[in-house]
Amino acid sequence: MPNKTRCKWCLSSDIYMKYHDEEWGVPVYDDEKLFEFLLLETFQAGLSWITILNKRDNFRRAFDQFDYRKIANYKEAKIQSLLEDSGIIRNKLKVRSAVTNAQNFMNIQKEFGSFSNYIWAFVEGKPINNNIRDYSEIKANTPLSDLISKDLKKRGFKFVGSTVVYAQMQATGMVNDHVADCWKMQINKL
Repeated sequence: MPNKTRCKWCLSSDIYMKYHDEEWGVPVYDDEKLFEFLLLETFQAGLSWITILNKRDNFRRAFDQFDYRKIANYKEAKIQSLLEDSGIIRNKLKVRSAVTNAQNFMNIQKEFGSFSNYIWAFVEGKPINNNIRDYSEIKANTPLSDLISKDLKKRGFKFVGSTVVYAQMQATGMVNDHVADCWKMQINKL
């Protein structure tokens, strides 16, 4: 789709454009998909999103198709095998946090019926449209991402700082940060 106007951040590669066109900012209410993004976003902390996108299939393979039920039960042998897997980010704190976060994800499901119910309640179930006119207006975090980050940390989640949480909100469509002239924003107006 080379003739479409897109957000500037995605123009550097085909994988970025595909992600922008098909996923970024699309509301996600499915717990499995929400966990996938949560895992990927936590591994992104301190890195570029393109690094994670390029390794996404490797993460999917290594982390049992992002099955949080399996991940929550990983034993030390599995953790060690992940730390030896050159196809993913081999940061031991992030690998171990995936297990902790999967366990806490399931705790939230028990409390709220689903992780989706919990996370979407912060925006009353509807995406926030930020009406971005220029790429420079997009923020790295907001008071709302600060609040969600604080709550997730209180619940035991790791690598969920406000910037990671805001990236998660953008990725899963809780906020719409497509710029005004982006084709994705234009179809949202129809």
